Amino acid sequence: MNSPATTLSQTLLLAQALIRRESVTPDDAGCQAMLGERLGALGFTVERMRFGEVENIWARRGTAGPVLAFAGHTDVVPTGPLEDWDLPPFEATLEDGYLFGRGAADMKGSIAAYVTACERFIEQHPDHTGSLAFLITSDEEGPAADGTVKVIEALEGRGEKIDWCLIGEPSSTHSLGDVVKNGRRGSLHGYLTVKGIQGHVAYPHLAENPVHMAAPALGELAETVWDSGNEFFPATTFQITSVQAGTGSNVIPGQLKVTFNFRYCTEVTADDLKQHVRMILDRHGLRYELDWHLSGEPFLTERGPLVEAAVSAIAEVTGTETELSTSGGTSDGRFIAPTGAQVLELGPLNATIHKLNECVRVEDLDNLSLIYQRILERLLTA
Repeated sequence: MNSPATTLSQTLLLAQALIRRESVTPDDAGCQAMLGERLGALGFTVERMRFGEVENIWARRGTAGPVLAFAGHTDVVPTGPLEDWDLPPFEATLEDGYLFGRGAADMKGSIAAYVTACERFIEQHPDHTGSLAFLITSDEEGPAADGTVKVIEALEGRGEKIDWCLIGEPSSTHSLGDVVKNGRRGSLHGYLTVKGIQGHVAYPHLAENPVHMAAPALGELAETVWDSGNEFFPATTFQITSVQAGTGSNVIPGQLKVTFNFRYCTEVTADDLKQHVRMILDRHGLRYELDWHLSGEPFLTERGPLVEAAVSAIAEVTGTETELSTSGGTSDGRFIAPTGAQVLELGPLNATIHKLNECVRVEDLDNLSLIYQRILERLLTA
């Protein structure tokens, strides 16, 4: 077996190799083929699952339960103006102990740490209990319509279940492992069209201004207290994200389009929110159309084998006392948790994700790989 220093350096090398592939959503750019080859050498059965333009893989080692799956995405967000980067985003440059590049923190570094953790674990425990699995998509940063959700549907259709799922999304705030996400709020989008009557601004009595008519209702929606949250989740929030109306300076608009979003906790349901919104709009006498898109229901993984394994592994490797959190945006965990799986998000610092000069500490990548290995040892060894 290689020395620990040599073994851990493999995490950095794999992370660099992944970053150098320009896999902007939904283009995987060959990342999954690289991972499939590496996992195949470890005895995984690698299944390619393509839906639409999206590449996904489901790789599994073992046939028995319980199943511990690493889930993640090889796609990255666009770089923005290349001239604004201090270092080229797809060259995976090392500088002052940091690895720079698009996807370094979100989340190619975590995927590299997954693989090297499994390599060491399997070398030491070739006959481990249960099964190891990888669910990797190239559609997490985009619509998320043909990625993890479709793979989960396929697995559910053939009765294949995940018991524990680790997602390497960048969860940490100040130091590696100081925060892990054991749940996420639900996300509900609303698309509202308020109907008026277009007319000349000099003849308002011949028109109906939908902006004026909708303003009181929008104000009430913005001021409503939807719930008070609970011990696991903050209170539900409502935010208007887009307002569009008007065709010219002398024209009263004929319609108003408003987009809004709820981030909601387990104190309410999506149906509760929909009903309450319609009640407010109806009370204000608006003529409207309203469409909805549910991005994901809230989920929570309470303390149990997965959480305890992660908390103790983090403490062993870093000495950090971990905070469990449900804050932040959505992740692909929203598609996995409803199957009954325990889901936990544990990854590097999130300070630079989606930004110019995205980076991750090399030491954190190595330690993250060790943390994943320790979790495997706690859950998949007798």
